[in-house]
Amino acid sequence: MALWDRLKESATTMQTQLVAKKNDLKSGAFRDASMAMCALVAAADGSIDASERRRVAQLIASNEVLQNFPAADLQRRFDDGLDKLAADFDFGKVGLLQEVAKAKKKPAEARAVIQIGIVIGGADGDFDKTEQAVVREACYALGLSPVEFDL
Repeated sequence: MALWDRLKESATTMQTQLVAKKNDLKSGAFRDASMAMCALVAAADGSIDASERRRVAQLIASNEVLQNFPAADLQRRFDDGLDKLAADFDFGKVGLLQEVAKAKKKPAEARAVIQIGIVIGGADGDFDKTEQAVVREACYALGLSPVEFDL
């Protein structure tokens, strides 16, 4: 099976798993960690271009699991995360990883945050090395093994 097909299948499987847990994923820590993860993945290569920003914002708005939260609130949190990265990428990244780590207390939420990162990263069909690296860092922040997610 080609890498592209495996990636697509993995993102689809993760999305299905997330939807199955939707009712358990309603906390503020999950919401904040998910938006921090989305910002980290969107800016993983160190730049934030407008098209990627729009694409990730559309994915957030259409993600069934994230519909537990008001879309405008998610958009604001995502934009705030990107603004922190744009102002000072390294410092912003540390702050966003700390935000991700807040989901550590609930293992199901922690895994869901990583799955969202993978779904967002793979949505364009190219879960590239920089996106994988930032999701791997988030695994460490959450006390999860990247191997569990094939990272």
